[in-house]
Amino acid sequence: MKLRRLTEAGMQAFGTYLDTLESEPTRLIPEELLTDSVTSELVLGGVEVEKRIFSNRLEAAKYLDEQFSTAELTDIERDTGLWSWLALFYFEELCPADADGERRPGERARYIAESANFQRYYRHLLAGPYRIFRAHRRAPERALAVLCQPLSKPGDLVEQLASRQELVTNTAVMEVATALYVDPGTGKPKRGSQTKSVGAVRRLADVLSQFDVTWDLYSAKFAELLGILPAEFNRFRTSA
Repeated sequence: MKLRRLTEAGMQAFGTYLDTLESEPTRLIPEELLTDSVTSELVLGGVEVEKRIFSNRLEAAKYLDEQFSTAELTDIERDTGLWSWLALFYFEELCPADADGERRPGERARYIAESANFQRYYRHLLAGPYRIFRAHRRAPERALAVLCQPLSKPGDLVEQLASRQELVTNTAVMEVATALYVDPGTGKPKRGSQTKSVGAVRRLADVLSQFDVTWDLYSAKFAELLGILPAEFNRFRTSA
């Protein structure tokens, strides 16, 4: 399908649908909003997107980047209508129905991007991983800690790291987080990495924020940053 963006009317209708799911969780996806000329408009450039299942956030971000690169699109990350349209287009995967056919969408920011607010923009289930992918485009695997999750379940690694711009855009920080918390065998988060236990990601985010007060984290290298972490991270650092 040709890439489109939701108009103001379209985003309002999409938002109403999300609200309706709270009381009518089996309500059908309003796919007519995707093509109706009142609720959507064509994005210039002839970009095509197709319905598909993505194994994780990285695969989705890479696919969208490849599609966007075929056209000279500008200011993609701030195009709220485009990301809202994509969220509706892929809604079946972003908000899958349970065995009873019910959907629990969660907060609206997961589907209608708040482009002007970084503290909430990262929560968009497609725009969030895309922005991280672009920030680490030369080697996106180093940011696997925040890109290895299913689209519909970002988890606490994303919440703790992607919510802090100074951390998620830092090469060494992302390499350390990936080495600590992603199982190289499965490509998924290690057990215990997203809990409140010692050495888990919540503690890492706090420690790095403390380091950032007195040390230039952007000048840090992977090995030295990993090496100066307190002993509480040893349970994860050993395997790293």
